[in-house]
Amino acid sequence: MKILALGASNSKNSINKALAMYASSLIGEAKVDVLDLNDFELPMYSEDREKEIGQPKLAQNFIAKMNSADAIIVSFAEHNGTYTVAFKNILDWASRVSRDVYQNKPVIFLATSPGPGGASNVLNTALQSAQFFGANVKGSLSVPSFYENFDSSTLQLSNPQLRSELEIIVKSLTNEVGEKHA
Repeated sequence: MKILALGASNSKNSINKALAMYASSLIGEAKVDVLDLNDFELPMYSEDREKEIGQPKLAQNFIAKMNSADAIIVSFAEHNGTYTVAFKNILDWASRVSRDVYQNKPVIFLATSPGPGGASNVLNTALQSAQFFGANVKGSLSVPSFYENFDSSTLQLSNPQLRSELEIIVKSLTNEVGEKHA
């Protein structure tokens, strides 16, 4: 099974990337491909820019990565209540290559922040728009107060309730993929 894990942030020390990687580690013998949004940095999307340069190779590569996975885990960072500019920009460019950005794969949507809101606003936005981008959402989880609920030394959720919720969500993802491969 091949899992694509993505922290929807361009921060070099992204807590969302850490959460996505942790979630992917809960899947037994999966091959995990961790995407870094910094590898997909493109000019700001606009119709005029697209007419000028066409569909950039990096946007095509992003879709190819999505297509190569059996399942996808995305953890969303929240900037001012919505997607980070880095994620929104690659989403805009990639959706011009293929409207079904998530390639109809089973996905888990996560979100976290240092504060008590757990980036729940952006998570709700992602869940509401998932159907328009070909995401087969198997579960979602907002992790509030990241530094209080995640042990940075062991790279694991330290909150037993959140850990249990995430394990259930990950299991639903692996069951979906397992059924497709059976």
